[in-house]
Amino acid sequence: MTTKILIVDDEPRYLRLFEANLRTEGYEVLTAANGLQAVETFSSEPVDLILMDVMMPELDGFAACQRIRQFSNVPIIILTAKGEEQDRVRGLDLGADDYLVKPFSVIELLARVRSVLRRSQFSKDINQSHFFAHANLRIDFARAEVWKGNQLVFLSATEYRLLLQFAHNVGSVMSAEDLLASVWGEEYRNDKEILWVSIARLRQKLEDNAHNPKHIVTRSGLGYLMPPIESGDNI
Repeated sequence: MTTKILIVDDEPRYLRLFEANLRTEGYEVLTAANGLQAVETFSSEPVDLILMDVMMPELDGFAACQRIRQFSNVPIIILTAKGEEQDRVRGLDLGADDYLVKPFSVIELLARVRSVLRRSQFSKDINQSHFFAHANLRIDFARAEVWKGNQLVFLSATEYRLLLQFAHNVGSVMSAEDLLASVWGEEYRNDKEILWVSIARLRQKLEDNAHNPKHIVTRSGLGYLMPPIESGDNI
């Protein structure tokens, strides 16, 4: 089945450029000129990935990302202006899976698209018939669902894969570099910002107290780990 990508940008030249290069790589492409069109298009015709510009009329990329995250965990790459660090952080905070800073090369665009699609496919391919439990946290591998107590927790594809790294390595400290390479890819090994934001989002969603985490713990100067459950802890 052909992978379908939605490009959202209010500049026609960017739409034409992205569309031409993605079609050359064999992707099916849909386009939208603003965030409102993007939400409407995606609602009627779901896609496998969204490339979302930030500064647009009608509905900007942040608002569109936030609205889409209310009903879908489709991978989203935010396109930001050069040097706008706060835009990158805000996009990740709202649930984007990655970001690209304009101007960028076609080679970089295609590499990021492949990387995000690989992460998304990894989450879909989990097909185990058992659960993982850590205190009040539970992962249903077969359904790729995460529960906090009796409440279903909505994670993006990247957040889910990051959580799996901790679940599969309980008790082991993982460095930031190793987490970035495992979840995002080797080319992200030094991109600490995207990891910090993603871990902060996971803690907000999974922890009873994000400032005193029990599931994802920082080991200063070393990295992060999911501590083993001690005897007497609720599972």
